[in-house]
Amino acid sequence: SIRKWWLALPPNKQQLVRQEVWRRRWQLVAGGMVAMVIMACFFLTHLDESPITGRTRLLVFKKDPRHQVVERVVQHLAQRNNDIPEVSSVPWSVHVVDSPTVNAFVLPNGKVFMFTGMLEAVADVHQLTFILGHEMAHAVMGHSAEQASMSHVVDFLSLILLTAIWAVCPRDSLAVLGQWIQTKLIQFMFDRPYSRKLEAEADQVGLQLAAKACADVRAGPVFWQQMEISDQLRGEPTVPEWLSTHPSHKNRVTQLDRLVPQYLELRESCSCPALPATDPRAVFAQSVKVLLDATRDLEGEAGKRLEPLALSQTPTSDHRRAPHLGGLATALLASSATASHTAQATALTLDTATPL
Repeated sequence: SIRKWWLALPPNKQQLVRQEVWRRRWQLVAGGMVAMVIMACFFLTHLDESPITGRTRLLVFKKDPRHQVVERVVQHLAQRNNDIPEVSSVPWSVHVVDSPTVNAFVLPNGKVFMFTGMLEAVADVHQLTFILGHEMAHAVMGHSAEQASMSHVVDFLSLILLTAIWAVCPRDSLAVLGQWIQTKLIQFMFDRPYSRKLEAEADQVGLQLAAKACADVRAGPVFWQQMEISDQLRGEPTVPEWLSTHPSHKNRVTQLDRLVPQYLELRESCSCPALPATDPRAVFAQSVKVLLDATRDLEGEAGKRLEPLALSQTPTSDHRRAPHLGGLATALLASSATASHTAQATALTLDTATPL
């Protein structure tokens, strides 16, 4: 320690240290004052108000800005829809998962989980409000309990059928095959269609919650259009809807487009600020058209420049080439990245007093 070091010094060395400290006394005083100013600034900039008692306190550790944004939107949705008993009775809480996965889910007790990949996928706060409204709708509608209830009935009926299969089939191999067929039939004829039905209902109720929260409900269909293009550009395999637990992006867009006029009227009846005349669906469609046209022009120019070289190298081969979609992919991905940064900037400056 410093005390032991000081006591171990001989008297002449201690005298030299005292002299050096005295010689630099004003520098040490200035350094101490600067340190005190820094500490005071740190203290003043980290003061917080206790939520219940209103007591002023020092709080160094604060929530991530992304968590604050999601929490604000969830609380705003809950506040604007507190006339619904299933909304006001749930203690909503938010958990943001630092993962590139584009996903979000909710537990029946009101705990909403949002992945950072989903935050990067939304283009603005209106799309974020729609997504969170969709997740809250699952809890409000009790979809988990509904699925569990139906599963009990299906399991009971399948048990009767399974008993009959094992009783009738003379060989175990045939019984095992029959059981496997029965499981797949239940999965594809009941479980997944029922799951798609609940997802479509959550889309509808989520759009209603977002409309009452003064969000631009026209952003809902745009989000699923973005997701469809994003999946195509990233080479995601296209799964037939009947194999999926969720409706296809195209069908979700169609359903939401059909509901938008109804919920625009609901939004207007809630005394929300007027929306801009420009429809984000038209803006998105025009953006895609412009990018497609630009890609075709670039491909045409590149083909003209490369054709003489290709002819000189392989004069007897077929020079027809498959269209190159790299330009479109790059442009759309860049546009998506720009939209993500814009969404984050918009979200970080979101004011809870401003209607969404």
